[in-house]
Amino acid sequence: MIGAIIGDIVGSRFEWHNIKTKEFELFHRRCHPTDDSVMTLAVAQAILDSQGDPDSLSQNTVQHMQALGRRYPHAGYGGRFRKWLIADNPQPYNSYGNGSAMRVSPCGFAANSLEEAIVMADTVTKVTHDHPEGMKGAEATAAAIFLARSGKSMAEIREYFVRHFYPLNFTLDEIRSTYTFDVSCQGSVPQALEAFFESTSFEDAIRNAISIGGDSDTIAAITGGVAEAFYGVPEEISDMALSYLDDTQMEILTAFKMRFP
Repeated sequence: MIGAIIGDIVGSRFEWHNIKTKEFELFHRRCHPTDDSVMTLAVAQAILDSQGDPDSLSQNTVQHMQALGRRYPHAGYGGRFRKWLIADNPQPYNSYGNGSAMRVSPCGFAANSLEEAIVMADTVTKVTHDHPEGMKGAEATAAAIFLARSGKSMAEIREYFVRHFYPLNFTLDEIRSTYTFDVSCQGSVPQALEAFFESTSFEDAIRNAISIGGDSDTIAAITGGVAEAFYGVPEEISDMALSYLDDTQMEILTAFKMRFP
């Protein structure tokens, strides 16, 4: 899931200042982990604590998302999610925002089957984003990650994605000049996956994702999770990203990597 965190960190400085080119400095002093990384780590911790027990995963997801969300209150959460984080009895709020897809990468890496990846994605998503489009965005991302780490070709992953989730009837060049900020799953998950499908390496995938603008950190986080599963992550890029994480974040990331190498 380091790929999603890298995408988030690299994209963080472009979320409100889009750049419509692939030519930019990958890491910068203004880069930082946002809510995308915080919630990805919360899902990872929930999976670790559940120890393969699907019945406890939902409860653990709520617990750790609230705990980490409150620990990092200024990470950039949306308004409704911010209220959910501090609620005594948090309930799903029918969201189809791309927050469901940006935090789900641990499910794709922890699952033992495609079916389990989708079930896990549903479980960690429905605690907040229980709208069908919110669920679909999470399922699509987790499924693509599982297929990528299972050795499927890019063509096979694309065919499954289009058949089960979203059409991909555009190229990045066709949308780059007109694509704008869209926080819905249906308006950003297809674009994030197209950034992967048009890539030639992990770094190229991240650059593709950011180059179209929009919700840059989240799109790059979604792309980054899939690209990691397909290409792996160059050590120098991983090392740079890790320098932006604090001890708590590193502890969760290290534990997850040890459990799901």
